[in-house]
Amino acid sequence: MALREILIVPDPRLKQVSQTVDKVDDALRALMDDMLETMYDAPGIGLAAIQIGVPKRVIVMDIAGKDEPKAPRYFVNPEILWASEETAPYEEGCLSIPEIYDEVERPARVKLRYMNYQGETVEEDAEGLFAVCIQHEMDHLQGVLFIDHLSRLKREQAVKKVKKQAKAA
Repeated sequence: MALREILIVPDPRLKQVSQTVDKVDDALRALMDDMLETMYDAPGIGLAAIQIGVPKRVIVMDIAGKDEPKAPRYFVNPEILWASEETAPYEEGCLSIPEIYDEVERPARVKLRYMNYQGETVEEDAEGLFAVCIQHEMDHLQGVLFIDHLSRLKREQAVKKVKKQAKAA
């Protein structure tokens, strides 16, 4: 396993649409292991492959609380089969947009289909933090950042702030 560099806005690679994965093999599992290690190190609760510069439809996630045992999840080619009309606001942040948080309104519940670490197809319902996180990460696969859900002014301010932080570092 290896730590990978996380891309930071305004890196244009974050706007790429990720490609479908043909199969889950050892090379893809190695990528997912690296992604998980990178996510834990950051620290974060979700990471899409494009955030480390790999345009593949792959997500890792662990939404376990601080005092709970780690519960890593892997999502290959995730797709939303159904989304509730009911929405819920949630304050989101992103490893590719450090120190920026804002409220985003998303469907409260979704039904997904994806391949897991073993390459098995899984269908599952998600709600709460799981629903928020999977939708946030799936946006990355389409080249969409959570700040793209905000007003143009808020989005521009967020990017400006991140650029300013990068210069100061």
